[in-house]
Amino acid sequence: MCLNLQREIKRKTITYGIGALFLALLLTSVVYNYGVQNNVPLEPAALPQTDNPPEASIPFEPEPAPEPTIPSEPYTPPEPSFPPEPTNPPEPSAPIEFSNLKTFSSQQEMENFLKIGMEEAKQFQTYPEFSLFESGQRESSAQDAQSLAPEATPEYSTTNIQVEGVDEADIVKSDGEFLYVVSGSTIYILRAYPTNQAEILSKIELDITYGAQIYVNDDKLVVLGNSNWFYTYGIREEMAVTDSALGIWPYMYNEEMFVRVYDVSDKTDPILSRTMLVNGTLSGSRMIGDYVYVVINQPIIQQSNNETDFEVILPQISGDHVIEVQPDEIRYIDVPDVYYRLTSIVAVNVMNDTKTPTYEAFLAGQTTNMYVSLNNMYLVVPNTNIWILRDMGGELRDETLIYRIKLDQEKIIVMAEGSVSGFVLNQFSMDEYNSFFRVATTEWTIDGSINNLIVLNMNLSVVGKLEGLAEGERIYSARFMGDRCYLVTFRQIDPFFVIDVANPTEPAILGYLKIPGFSGYLHPYDETYIIGIGKEDSNLKLSLFDVTDVSAPTENAKYVVEADWSESMVLWDPKAFLFDKTKQLLALPVSVNYYQTLVPGTFWQGAYIFDVSLDQGFTLEGNITHRNLLDQFDGGLEVRRMLYIANVLYTISDKLVKMNDMDSLDFIDQVKLS
Repeated sequence: MCLNLQREIKRKTITYGIGALFLALLLTSVVYNYGVQNNVPLEPAALPQTDNPPEASIPFEPEPAPEPTIPSEPYTPPEPSFPPEPTNPPEPSAPIEFSNLKTFSSQQEMENFLKIGMEEAKQFQTYPEFSLFESGQRESSAQDAQSLAPEATPEYSTTNIQVEGVDEADIVKSDGEFLYVVSGSTIYILRAYPTNQAEILSKIELDITYGAQIYVNDDKLVVLGNSNWFYTYGIREEMAVTDSALGIWPYMYNEEMFVRVYDVSDKTDPILSRTMLVNGTLSGSRMIGDYVYVVINQPIIQQSNNETDFEVILPQISGDHVIEVQPDEIRYIDVPDVYYRLTSIVAVNVMNDTKTPTYEAFLAGQTTNMYVSLNNMYLVVPNTNIWILRDMGGELRDETLIYRIKLDQEKIIVMAEGSVSGFVLNQFSMDEYNSFFRVATTEWTIDGSINNLIVLNMNLSVVGKLEGLAEGERIYSARFMGDRCYLVTFRQIDPFFVIDVANPTEPAILGYLKIPGFSGYLHPYDETYIIGIGKEDSNLKLSLFDVTDVSAPTENAKYVVEADWSESMVLWDPKAFLFDKTKQLLALPVSVNYYQTLVPGTFWQGAYIFDVSLDQGFTLEGNITHRNLLDQFDGGLEVRRMLYIANVLYTISDKLVKMNDMDSLDFIDQVKLS
């Protein structure tokens, strides 16, 4: 009997053990599927094909920077804080390989989310910050052509970009022989060099377009732009032909951006080889290798015809490939907003027309600025949830949300989300270096404004920060260069800060300089000198800062364009800036006004050309204008870009390309564009 009992115990032990093991395996499977797989990084969304292309929609022009307001109180600069004893910077943390953004499970869930969030945020439209979120900034144109080509491509200038290897779209591009110029809704292709063969070879009409920008990649011309169109709704059939129907309200306003790729192997006959349309407005773009990445903003709702409800508008890609983005592909953060906007990132292979575009879409408010490295895109969005915190008695603060998107050819993956205090001025206030992301912000508090420099790792967690810089002022320009950050704030005078960011956890002020005016754009001259373009009183000023002694930076040289008023579009459009250290060349568009002189010639616009060196500073070599006394206010003759090919300086406006000798500035020739 004891033997039987032992056998029964042994049998049940084995049976229960197997059962326990099975349950453990089942539990592990459940945990894996529901706790892990939902966090796997998203590959580019599947690209469903449909037979009918969706209806389409477009971008906007950057607004000029406002003139600074100058309070009457005298400025007392802060005492510089110096870094502690050097410590070894931390190793960059390994990025988390998934996104924590939520996704909608259905169209109904999305609509409910939008209704509740907008209703909650509607009460905050009276807050002064509301205007900051209404619109975003954008980043900032039958003869064989080859038979006349010179034997070798001469040296030529390229677009003023922020990151080497990451091209930025512009209104003018050059390949050392040909010019590609955007003039309104027309793109001109010109032979530019040699000058005795300069002529228009062909032109491309873009119809109803605004904000057109271009890239050139070998024999491919990539055109990005926006178009808009209106249609009314709620028109009764019997009113369709009456006079009252002509101005019926309300109406729908739709926007659509496009990417068109042209084969320009034959410059006299560009051939459209690819078209992509996306509903929304072009916010920014970059080109890395064969891929152009476009960022599109769009409202996700529009009012329906009963005027009390709304219709959800999802992203649609049409053209050569037709894609309809589904609600469960859209990621979002759970915050209320007055007017939700959708951000879409689309990757287009411009060298292979058969490649289907890939995309990532997320509900993230109005994207206001972007920074792009060779591997990552960073988008910044003001966090409207700060209004809710204020109303609930929470901490009053300004906050910006940051998204890191990994770029790997056609792959677009939202990798991390984070936030920093304050708002970001522009792309030059951001930088990626040694697997850390650095950003400079201005924050408005109850006591006034302060400025911060914040360092984040690749997971967008804050690892170091320098807060409370220049109380009562705001950032007017920033530039990161390796282990240094150069920062300009302004109220009545210009504190030029030199900040050490070699140790990401302990950024610290090394030194600062107080000078009148401010610099709105900073550009490296070399490792120890910085060029500043800004204003002093009402006039344009060029500065050359010496940071050899980081604890005591100096203004090595300056040049002021003396007039009743003068400025340059470089202050809001840095692509208009031309600089070449080896040629000692600096050129920029300048506008000059003598408004107290009521005679013809009180207004002048054109290019100022400087020789710049450490010994002589800025020496004005001369200026070039496209205008005369009879057309001094003709906007089509406003010089917007300068470039060089070999020893020829080209100035470009919407109506004219003018060529001058780069040494003597003597006139050589010109080509009229219209």
